[in-house]
This record gives sequence, C-alpha cells and structure tokens, in this order.
Amino acid sequence: MTAPRIALLGFSIECNRFAPVATQADFEARTLMGGAAMLTNARLPAPSMLGEMPGFVADMDAAGAWEPVPSLLAMAEPNGPVEAAFFGRMMESWKADLTAAGHLDGVYCVLHGAGLTTEDDDPEGTLLAMIRRVLGNDIPVVASYDLHANVSAANVDLVNAYVGYRTNPHLDMRERGAESAQIMRQLLAGTKTCLASIRLPIVPPTVTMLTGPSAPHRPYGELIDLGQRRMREAPYAGRVLNVSVMGGFAFADTPFNGLTAVVTATDKAAAQALAREIAEAGWARRDQFRPSLTSLDDAVALAKTTEDPATPALVFADVADNPGGGGRGNTMWILEAFLKAGIRDALAGVIHDPALATEARLHGVGKTFAARFNRDGGDEFSKPFEVQATVRALAPQFLRGRRGIYANNTLDIGIGVALDIAGITVVVLGNRYQCADPVFFEAFGLDIAAARVVVVKSRGHFRGGFDEFFLHEHVVEVDAPGLTSPILSRFAWRHMPRPVLPIDASAEWTPPA
Repeated sequence: MTAPRIALLGFSIECNRFAPVATQADFEARTLMGGAAMLTNARLPAPSMLGEMPGFVADMDAAGAWEPVPSLLAMAEPNGPVEAAFFGRMMESWKADLTAAGHLDGVYCVLHGAGLTTEDDDPEGTLLAMIRRVLGNDIPVVASYDLHANVSAANVDLVNAYVGYRTNPHLDMRERGAESAQIMRQLLAGTKTCLASIRLPIVPPTVTMLTGPSAPHRPYGELIDLGQRRMREAPYAGRVLNVSVMGGFAFADTPFNGLTAVVTATDKAAAQALAREIAEAGWARRDQFRPSLTSLDDAVALAKTTEDPATPALVFADVADNPGGGGRGNTMWILEAFLKAGIRDALAGVIHDPALATEARLHGVGKTFAARFNRDGGDEFSKPFEVQATVRALAPQFLRGRRGIYANNTLDIGIGVALDIAGITVVVLGNRYQCADPVFFEAFGLDIAAARVVVVKSRGHFRGGFDEFFLHEHVVEVDAPGLTSPILSRFAWRHMPRPVLPIDASAEWTPPA
C-alpha cells in the first residue's frame, strides 16, 4: 500500500455575535499559516497553534509512512463574527489547494463549531460543503471540534467522523487530534461509518459545563462520562468509534444552538440508539444547567476575609469578561470594587489594553504615572478608568505556556507590563488572552502562591492552569457585567431556537422514535 496522502486544513474560532468583528489581523496574531510552515510549526516542541493539528501529525508520523498535504490553518482568540471578505479569501485558498493537490486519500479538518462570519451562521459547514464539491463523497473526511460547538446538520452529514473535545477546561486537544488520526487510519483501511446526532432544547451557560471529576457541579461532565463508558459496553462495543457530547456556545446565537450528542459508529442503529440514550440522560439533568454566581458585593466581602492569614487564599473569576468567549478583557468592575474596598496582596490579570501597555513601557520600571484604562473605548462594558500606578515589571513578547490549555504553546503577548496599584498588581498585555495559565503572572516574577487574592479574566480554563494553587472550593465566580455573562437572559437573542432552557422558563422535548 502506498503512503496515504492526507490534506490538512483548519478554521477555528469561537464567535460571540455581540463582540466586535474579527479580522485577518486577529488570526495573524495567533495562527494563520499554510503549506510547509504549518507542518513545521505542528512538529515543534512549543507550537503557536493549539494541540489538535500537532496531535494528528504526531500520531500519523508514529504510525508509519504518510504524505501530509498541508493547506491553510486559521485560528484566532474568540471574537465576534469573522469578516466575510476575509473568510471568502480563505475559502478560495482552501479550494485552490485541494484542487491542485491531485490524488488525496483523506482530509483532516481542525474546526471549532462555533464560528460565524458577518454573512454566514455556519462557516464550518460552508467549508465542509466545498471540500465535498471538490473531492466528492468517497474520500474520508475527519473533523475535530471544540466541545463548545453548535452542531449544524452539515457539520455531521459531511464528515465520516466527528471528534469533539472531552475536557472542560480543555486539556485534551492534542489527544483528540491523535484520536482523529487513529480513526482516519481505520477509514483508510476500509471501515465505513454512520453518524447520528440529537439536539436538546438546552443551551448550557458556560459555567455549568465543567467535566473534571473533582468539579463541584458537573452535569455536563456526567454526560461525557456516560458516552465514553457506554461505547465500550454491550451492545456498542466494537460498533461505536466516537461519542461526542457538545455543550455548544450560547453567544454565537445560531439556529442550531443546543446541547447535542453526536455518535460515529459502523452502523446507523448503534449511532442512533446511543445518541438517544445520551440525549435522554441530558434531558433528565435539564434543571442542573442553571448558573449560580456570586454578586460583586459578596465577592468583595469574601476578598476581605483573606486578610486573616488563617483563611485560604481565593481566586475570583471574571466570567462575564472572558477573552476566551469573545470578551474584550478590559472591564473594570471587579478591579474598581477591590481597590475601593482596600483589598491588598492581590494579583489581577490579564487586562487587554495595548495603549496603556505601550505607555507604561515608555515610562519604565519604577515610574509612577496616571494609568488610563480603556482610553480607546471598546464596547459598552469597556468603561474608562484612571488611577495612579507604578510600573513594577516588564515581560518578554513571547512566553511558553506552562499549564492548562496553553501548555507548551508559544504565546505572543505583545507588550506586557505589571502595574502596582494600591496593593493590587495588575498585568496588562498588548495582545488579548484569557488568564488561563500561571505564566501570565510568573513571567513578571510574581508569586501566585504568596497572593491572598487573585483575579482572573477567564470563564473556566484558569481551573486547568491554576489548580496547583486553588481547589475548586476556593474559586469564586463573580456576577459582573460583560459580553460573556453566564446569565443568558440578559442578552437579546435573535437566531437561537426558542424556547430553550435555562433562558426560558420551560421547554419541551420528546425523544425521537
């Protein structure tokens, strides 16, 4: 058998319909590369791209001879809908590459599933449809997805295997890339697959979707565990290749929002039966997908308790301004409240404010100046705030992620500064990231273990990076304003199917026959 020729490509961005439009520059700031450069980066010890493509390439490399045919990989920090003209140019590039590739034996796609463009609610489906038009229906196509994917019919119907993340915080991206490679080899050997999916009228708020065994509230994790256990038991063992339970991303606001079970199997009956079993289990847990947050006033009171050295240190999650969900990473609600309350021995980050970071670097370490946050605006939540600050430290432009979702990734933070503000050290970056890795503080020489209070702009991925410092019971999820508030009733939904839980008081669902 000749070495299989596998095309490699990807489009991965989580789009918040309420956030500013994503442009080519947003992808260039993270990962926008094609051809040999993409393949080289995937094989680096610390690639700039996230783990799916490196995992796929490494597993294929280890399994034997193959010929990768790299096209274009586009990944960006979560943002608003992608500019349609830029997505159109990428479509032209993908199409030209696939047309010029000659004979191909398979295609691997790194997708997200919660993408949008300014003109398309399902760009992943649009990309898959183009692949089928160019290559036909006989070639195996395997796609991996973030577990926050909103599952359209095209996302399922146009692939031979659907592979979703299983962990939230996301710690298994490289493993899911490797699993995609293993399924690809089964398909190349002649395995035929059938896919089934069932969507529920449940749109889980982001904070209700934890999966770790130690998480305090994990109805979603229980569904993932159920799928993994049942696929290895009778009557599914040997018939089911993959079970993916997709929680979805509410803020994309699409016609296909909703918690969805997707099963890839060797026969339709097994795929349908297991998808139904998981959906029924999800519906039985429907009342558990309601967020419980801590008010800002109560968060201040909890922060004050840490002044007693006998009490544990606490980490406060600014879940409503999560850059990992399209938040701008620059709201001041918690920082202002903590400063007003005199909270000390605290770290806060990471704030995205290129203008402030640039000015602070020009002043230099040790200089005190009037720090003006959000001077350039942003969104309705990006309120200007001015305070005296002293430049404490600078960081290099490129960091290597240490833990969690960014582990062993090369991170381009732009200009990075740490500012001392009345007992709170605030990290400000030129490039937007969620604070999911301790390296965002450690790069400035800051000691997280010595802090009594840590504020992170992150919804949940910080749990995978900061778990060496804080147990789940020491996490406080704060209810503050922002583009990613888990209180979904605060948003003006236009496209989401209604009624859905927990936005609406009630919803109905009947299992399919």
